[in-house]
Amino acid sequence: MEALQRIKSAARILLRGEEKTGVRSEIPPLSVEQVAEMKQFFPMEKFFIYGHARSGTTLLARLIRLHPEVHCNWQAHFFTRKPLLKSLVDSAEMEEWLTRRSNRWNDGADLSPLVMRATADYIMESDAKRAGAEKHIVGDKSPNSLNDGESVQLMHAVYPDAYLINIVRDGRDVLISQRFRNFVEESRFLTKEDKQIMADLRKDQTPFTTGERSIFTEKWLRANAEGWVKNLTETEQEGRRLLGERYYEFRYEDLLATPFAEMNKVWQHFGIDVADALEEAILAEMNSNPDQEWQQERNESIADFLPKGKAGNWQNIFTSRDREIFNEVAGEMLEKWKYENA
Repeated sequence: MEALQRIKSAARILLRGEEKTGVRSEIPPLSVEQVAEMKQFFPMEKFFIYGHARSGTTLLARLIRLHPEVHCNWQAHFFTRKPLLKSLVDSAEMEEWLTRRSNRWNDGADLSPLVMRATADYIMESDAKRAGAEKHIVGDKSPNSLNDGESVQLMHAVYPDAYLINIVRDGRDVLISQRFRNFVEESRFLTKEDKQIMADLRKDQTPFTTGERSIFTEKWLRANAEGWVKNLTETEQEGRRLLGERYYEFRYEDLLATPFAEMNKVWQHFGIDVADALEEAILAEMNSNPDQEWQQERNESIADFLPKGKAGNWQNIFTSRDREIFNEVAGEMLEKWKYENA
């Protein structure tokens, strides 16, 4: 009986190839030829907006799609938050199916990268077509602070021909906005100490605006300052290495100061013309703040404490100890992005 099983197993290997062990091989990147083939079916240019959470990615997405040729939506998290796009094919079973020698559709290749690209292309292009026939550049904005440099690597493996736009905001304002988002949503990750700070803030905001009380715990502040530095470092490093001229980065504060000029640079990076008429539309969009309205509805007593989207909020909220900790962890990054004298 054992000999018969071995004969059957050997026959299966001869017919179908080596049987999988339960561990999937590394998913290959999309080749130049495969990219060209995919563009025959999904011809729109693609871009992705990255940035640390609370860095203005949503504002940028709202502004970028004001151009008649550009569409953008958000939070697909193809490459930035689990389960990730690759989960569609990231198993030994899917690999066996998509590489099976008896499958005459695959021509001996692993179809996994094509499955990922076709899925994301369809999601984005179908939405762009609903937005208007003139749209021919489409992208997704998803903050990448959960996946940092790996999110760039994953994106490049599927979209080596896409643009990547990285928006950077002063980490001190990022952390304040992130902290208040957690408070407003009453995040399940809040510790007992966090909840006490939130309760005290509701009772009396004054000590938190005069440098007497911190909205942070030292542990939280240090960990998240480190996360900000890691995100900026890895995103830029991998963006420049993998995408070259298709990588573009700029500061959120510059977008606030000169929105039309900064958006001109972004659109010109795509190689498209910009009409002066868009300046009025940009200013109108800048004056709306859907996120602030949502937070006020969710938790008005805390939401009113922090002006949303403003630059320099940290100056009124950071205590001397907060500044000391942040500078210790992220001082070099502040200097790199010219925030040290903000």
